[in-house]
Amino acid sequence: MNDTATATFEQERGRLTSLAYRMLGERAAAEDVVQNAWLRWAGTDETEIKTPAAWLTTVTTRLAIDALKSARHKREVYAGIWLPEPILSETENPQATPEDTLAQAQDVQLALLWAMERLAPEERAAFILREAFDSDYADIATTLNKTEAACRQLVARAKKRVSEESPRFDASVAEVGDLLSRFMAAAQTHNMQEILSLLSPDALALSDGGGKVRAAYRPLVGPEDIALVFTSLLQKNADKVKPQLVYANGRPAIVSLQQDEKSDIVISLVPDEEGLVRWIYVMRNPDKLTRPAEDLKPIA
Repeated sequence: MNDTATATFEQERGRLTSLAYRMLGERAAAEDVVQNAWLRWAGTDETEIKTPAAWLTTVTTRLAIDALKSARHKREVYAGIWLPEPILSETENPQATPEDTLAQAQDVQLALLWAMERLAPEERAAFILREAFDSDYADIATTLNKTEAACRQLVARAKKRVSEESPRFDASVAEVGDLLSRFMAAAQTHNMQEILSLLSPDALALSDGGGKVRAAYRPLVGPEDIALVFTSLLQKNADKVKPQLVYANGRPAIVSLQQDEKSDIVISLVPDEEGLVRWIYVMRNPDKLTRPAEDLKPIA
């Protein structure tokens, strides 16, 4: 592999990692897919490839589809609720470095990653290539080895399925930040009436403990259920949880990273059209909170 071929791949690495993360919702899995794409690239005569970027997109997409099929089998027996791994940063638009291969990946919201879990692997790939990377249908057809008409159907069906019973994906950073601050303030002071007033009638809260720490094994549905669990959770961990406002996949989040990883937690939410809390994300799985320590300094 010559320097030019290596430079070509490195120029694409961030975009490929973003594609793989959108497919899999996990950082390490995405990086594994990109590493496998690199091995394929290293074993190819790049002078015979007319458009390296398109070739790498096709290889990465197909590897990610296979990886997602394998991951789906594991997620079927996952302990509790599986949620996508967050990408945390201290600022809304962190300064990307050449080494930061996940810089482009954090543009995708956690709620959208969660909603895309209901898509079949090829459906998800077509949707991501079209909506996130603005690929034309001819390229998607080549990548998925399908006709353009079939790809148009895949994307149309994916859009419909993603929007069904999903939170909105157009809430502003300011809107999310304000609602999150009010919700957490009410929860920490155990103000049940205030919490109830902030929750949508069809609010949904999801927690991922990975079977390694305490977390709700079922979705919490409705204001009363959510308010009761949140006040109890924060009351029991009041001496451990030291909340810090950060950004998870580009949206405001509350994080508490301690030396004791069993009390680590990341909370984010999405409002509905009325400005009430519609969707709550709670990550407690230590396996998905090991990387944030590299991005954020634990509170002393």
